[in-house]
Amino acid sequence: MTWVSKNWKGIALCLLISLPSWLLVSFIPVLEVVGAPVIAIIAGMLITLILKDKSNLKSGIAFTSKAILQCAVVLLGFGLNLATIAKVGSTSLPIIISTIATALILSFILCKLLKIPSKIATLVGVGSSICGGSAIAATAPVIDADDEEIAQSISVIFLFNVLAALIFPTFGGMIGLSNEGFGLFAGTAVNDTSSVTAAASTWDTIHSTGGSVLETATIVKLTRTLAIIPITLVLAFIRINKEKKAQRTGGTKINFRKIFPMFILYFVLASVITTLVNTFCSGAVLDGASTLFQWLKTLSKFFIVMAMAAIGLNTNIVKLIKTGGKPILQGFCCWVAITGVSLLAQHLLSIW
Repeated sequence: MTWVSKNWKGIALCLLISLPSWLLVSFIPVLEVVGAPVIAIIAGMLITLILKDKSNLKSGIAFTSKAILQCAVVLLGFGLNLATIAKVGSTSLPIIISTIATALILSFILCKLLKIPSKIATLVGVGSSICGGSAIAATAPVIDADDEEIAQSISVIFLFNVLAALIFPTFGGMIGLSNEGFGLFAGTAVNDTSSVTAAASTWDTIHSTGGSVLETATIVKLTRTLAIIPITLVLAFIRINKEKKAQRTGGTKINFRKIFPMFILYFVLASVITTLVNTFCSGAVLDGASTLFQWLKTLSKFFIVMAMAAIGLNTNIVKLIKTGGKPILQGFCCWVAITGVSLLAQHLLSIW
């Protein structure tokens, strides 16, 4: 009961913020472009301005922003059928690799040139190149980013998500993209899943394609999501190497268990389970498993909203605004570069 009495108030506050944030998006579809996680993080930042004493809430908020966030990443794996991704998403692999490499290399260069804090630069680069908030959620614990760094990165990704969802459907039509071309473009050049869905749905509506673009964009986006695995593992080994150097010079002991992202391995296991069930099961068993996986995927999204509420509660919005210029510039550069590389790669592969 000690753990419950210590944490329940902070967890309950995060839940109270996340529920209306979740319901707002459910009842007002236009808010899907913004997304429940962004609404929750903004609400958390505003509420923390009027909370004079958070001492009895800190433990529960910290638990939600760390443990619940990692749990959300694990559950995300139940939405990934590796067989489907390998079959359909493999055609987009050269474009995905090109855009991810472009964003990460550019982020590294801008981090050095603009002197952006390395953790924020890493989170913005990973969020821009892979899958927005989910990638940031997976990467933050690995590099030991604090809540303000996570909030800043999420805010940058949110800004360009909204712009992409609003601009890309019209822009794609203006430059003459085919349905397949726009599906690949949306899946590789838009950051977050909700914004990919919004952009593809708008394209389907404008061009009356019957939903084919939405399906293509979603599968391409899920293929990008798998990049979370190698990226987080590489970052973990980089951090372990730094800790080893610090140990040799300062005599500190490395905690490999703390550094290594075990939750990513559970994420992989969840993806493998989903794939095996979809491959070898049929009938009532498959129907039941599909329903369960859909429920777990929805729970994953809700846990991310809860974690973002917690991160918002730990974030100083005034400081965030004052220090946001350079990360926004980095996000803009990554956004433009990814857009250009995605279109160039399609043109070279004769998909356009």
